[in-house]
Amino acid sequence: MAAYRSLVIFALVLAIVPSTSYATEFIVGGEVFQYTAPNHNVYKVNGTDFQSCNVPSNNSLGSFTGNDTIKLATAGNKWYICGVSRHCDKGMKLKITVLESGPAPAPSAASA
Repeated sequence: MAAYRSLVIFALVLAIVPSTSYATEFIVGGEVFQYTAPNHNVYKVNGTDFQSCNVPSNNSLGSFTGNDTIKLATAGNKWYICGVSRHCDKGMKLKITVLESGPAPAPSAASA
């Protein structure tokens, strides 16, 4: 639940500060995306299309409801862009690194 809350906050930051592209890390099983439809949408793209802000012509790669759940099922880099007119060029894009698992827990204090 805390991860979901963080994603919602992150989505709000994306909506407020669209002039910056973001990169962040998530763990396999996480989910993303809330935004204002139809003012925005989300397309999953490859790294090359991410860099050039190339919106796919295949709408089946896009999400359009504003409350889309995209399951991060496998580890690796994932790239997403807003396909609305020039939004990606203005920074509305997100690179996610999905990790196999979370960071190792901090060592516990040694008992005296």
